[in-house]
Amino acid sequence: MTATTAPKGPTLVPIETYRAHLDGESFVSDWLVVDQRMIDTFADATHDHQFIHVDPERAAAETPFGGTIAHGFLTLSLLSILAYGAMPGVTGTKMGINYGFEKVRFITPVKSGARVRGRFRLVGLTERAVSIQSAWDAAIEIENAPKPALTAHWITLAVIEPPAD
Repeated sequence: MTATTAPKGPTLVPIETYRAHLDGESFVSDWLVVDQRMIDTFADATHDHQFIHVDPERAAAETPFGGTIAHGFLTLSLLSILAYGAMPGVTGTKMGINYGFEKVRFITPVKSGARVRGRFRLVGLTERAVSIQSAWDAAIEIENAPKPALTAHWITLAVIEPPAD
């Protein structure tokens, strides 16, 4: 996935198939380029213009990164778009909600121009009459980096059609 291509949508599966993914294999997204334009746009939106993010020359001269790096919160926010085409959804879902995180760790900075991808593993599932709460071990990997940019325990909520009586 490049910055100019639209992500594919989630694959919707019956709840029985979704359940079978619990503690199974990981789902992996396409690669996404984190370029300076994306970093600058995030800096403008959040009013965080620290030079390590927005001044390539100064960041190259004064940091160990060799140039600018993405904000940690920018990297975290990419989980949504990376997950969109990688993680399955449940047939009958009306909407998905970001419920929160139990744990987030920023491990490796994402340098401007790097490609990242998401890796998601379903590790928890709570079914209710009109919702499905899923817990995911999530990571954002950096191409050719030995360690991920971040790891997180992410909780999502799918609002589903109520069962027919």
